[in-house]
Amino acid sequence: MRQPPGIRHAAALALLWGGASAFAGQALAQAEPVTSSGLPPSVESAPLSEPGVGAAGLLRSGITGLPPTLWKGSDPRSLATLIAAVELPVPALSRLMHTLILAEALPPEGDRQHAFLDSRLDWLMAQGAVDEALALLDITGTDDPRLFSDWVDLSLLVGDSEPVCKKLESQPRLSSDLSLRIFCTARAGDWQRAALILQSAETLGEITGRHAEILRRFLDPDMGDGRTLLPPVRPTPLEFRLFEALGEPLPTAPLPLPFAVLDLAGDNGWRAQIEAAERLARAGSFSPNRLLGLYTLRRPAASGGVWDRVAALQDFEAALERDKDDLIGRALQKVWPQMAHARLLTPFAELFADRLAGRKLDGRAAPMARRALFLSPDYEDLAQKGQDPSREAEFLAAIARGEPPAEGAALPHADAVAQGFGEASVPTVLQAQLKEGRLGEVILRAMALFASGAAGNGQDLSDAIATLRAVGLEDTARRASLELMILDAERALQ
Repeated sequence: MRQPPGIRHAAALALLWGGASAFAGQALAQAEPVTSSGLPPSVESAPLSEPGVGAAGLLRSGITGLPPTLWKGSDPRSLATLIAAVELPVPALSRLMHTLILAEALPPEGDRQHAFLDSRLDWLMAQGAVDEALALLDITGTDDPRLFSDWVDLSLLVGDSEPVCKKLESQPRLSSDLSLRIFCTARAGDWQRAALILQSAETLGEITGRHAEILRRFLDPDMGDGRTLLPPVRPTPLEFRLFEALGEPLPTAPLPLPFAVLDLAGDNGWRAQIEAAERLARAGSFSPNRLLGLYTLRRPAASGGVWDRVAALQDFEAALERDKDDLIGRALQKVWPQMAHARLLTPFAELFADRLAGRKLDGRAAPMARRALFLSPDYEDLAQKGQDPSREAEFLAAIARGEPPAEGAALPHADAVAQGFGEASVPTVLQAQLKEGRLGEVILRAMALFASGAAGNGQDLSDAIATLRAVGLEDTARRASLELMILDAERALQ
């Protein structure tokens, strides 16, 4: 199976969690001593160490710190609902969610037909994490029709249809999608057979309307009815590729996030690449270092919009190279509002906060640098290097240490956050769920409480922080709290 770009697996990553299993089928005794064959009855079996593809993951328990029984005690339908509905108001929760989804852990009891795995794949795709989803399917395999369908969509998004079509040709049972069969047959060079399949499908009413028109034009531009072909509002990856083949590529900006990966290819314009990368970075599906690489690819030849942001960041990086605090301060005052407007302050802090630590900056640059320190992964260590005696700095430093602040601060959600690190406790209902072994579900519910708190419910925010800390996610609780206060404060200035 193909190895998706940007993802490398160790051989050990393909090993799933071991566990007890039994024969998948048993030969049953005949009701009557009569048989039509002298052959022994067939017995289906599975390796005793194989718990099923539902346990597959890219991150092992030793890396995540999460137990393999993360989901075992929960109802799979409740988990699917929570995964689909959870909102992620800050990057720290997005990182946690990626970890939960990619963790190698046993599926919940009662999971049927890989339904929970489907929920995980759906979430990854919705976030534009196409490479990670493909890597997960590399482990599980795609011999199940539902997993094959996911693989088709993901492969078409990255422009790699050949393996899909080859597998469909050898195992036609994997998909009943006649549009895909027509597409693959044509790509294999058998255009006449593809046209015959389409004609039969139209006669039987299995492909109709606009979709039939797209396929007719794909097979032969002269077969169209001559009318303008309106693009679908929410195209499938296959429809997107069909329009592309017709010479009428659809713009990706108004499309759901997974389509942003299409603009990352080197044959797209630089602006399209940057804008796609920014969309994915906001969802936590594009690394800050890759984003920086795009920002610094060349000097912008225009101004306005994204180009002002690119120029400001390049000037800031140049000021850092010159290592003069006055130049750095002026450059920071230009790039900071640009990154705030793009909702990319956290990736910016991850890239540059360590180089801002200990700088003697004046004016508006000083609080910008301070907030960058608290948004960085090394927030606790970098915060200790600051020499800022302000009430905001002392408040944020206390949260960075995981302590209740001595005094309040003029920051959004400050009181609720302080309560979360002080007297707040895990809600009773979540305590009961923890006792039932529903750890993963409790984490998801804590994230939902955090989102409610971010929208203004202070008690929910305090409860969420207390719960995250109680289950051992101290770093997430601290980073999420710091990000929420700082990023909301910056939004208020926009």
